[in-house]
Amino acid sequence: MKEAVFHYLLGGHSMPENVMPGPVCDLGNVREAVCIHTRKIFDSCRDKDCVEDLRFYPTAAAQEVLSTSQMIKGGTAELLYVYTDVEPVTFNRGFYSVDMRFYYRVTLQVCTGTPRYTEVEGLCVFDKRCILFGSEGNAKIFSSDTVFDELDVPGRIRTNLPIAVVEAVDPIVLDTRVAEVPVPVSTGSCLSEIPSFVAQSFSGELVFDDSAARRLYVTLGQFTLVRLERDTQLLVPVYDYCVPQSECDCGSQEDPCGLFRSVAFPMNEFFPPNAVETPCDYNSTKNYCACH
Repeated sequence: MKEAVFHYLLGGHSMPENVMPGPVCDLGNVREAVCIHTRKIFDSCRDKDCVEDLRFYPTAAAQEVLSTSQMIKGGTAELLYVYTDVEPVTFNRGFYSVDMRFYYRVTLQVCTGTPRYTEVEGLCVFDKRCILFGSEGNAKIFSSDTVFDELDVPGRIRTNLPIAVVEAVDPIVLDTRVAEVPVPVSTGSCLSEIPSFVAQSFSGELVFDDSAARRLYVTLGQFTLVRLERDTQLLVPVYDYCVPQSECDCGSQEDPCGLFRSVAFPMNEFFPPNAVETPCDYNSTKNYCACH
């Protein structure tokens, strides 16, 4: 019965056997070459930035706590938004500069003389630039939204200019320091204004006062992927329609005791090891730096 339904959905065509998404060794089941409209990646790069001494712009409540702080512990950082701007590189045809501005919400643990640490939050901003190849071409694209028995609704005019795509994970807070006397920061910048939705991500109003006697600077570790894409038409080999092979699962009630029994006994908690390994991957390093 299921095979008959699939046969009907495919318009009467039979589906090649054992063709599933993934690596392909046999090209004998390719049915046809199909022209598709998609984005083609013309160039990409990855980077691991250690951004030192980013200016920490606290909220009004955090500013009061920092004015009497004695020690600052590790914290966490959340990437809120990345603004991108693509411009052609002069005298270098086909290449474009991608300017990025990263907005972070940083939360730190501050000691003010009491046994308990107080959480403070603030904004950090990081500017970055890279040069990528995006090819040439500047065609205008017109489209419409089909409406039967009426005039079609004209779509927004687009172009096939390169589009910058930035993929990034939340950064790792590597270090913090307090400066009693303001010092110049090469990676920071004077913030005249920030997007409203970024400002609304904080619990209070941000303080951008340069006359503060104490300033806080944060060092972040940022992993980033950047690529340039263009709308284009590509000819690709096609096997058939992609029909789901698995049935929908409504979920099952797991045995909590059975799940607990599968957890290994924490021997290191009862018998501390003689040496502690330094974290070497992203998740363990992020958790380690958040506690120190």
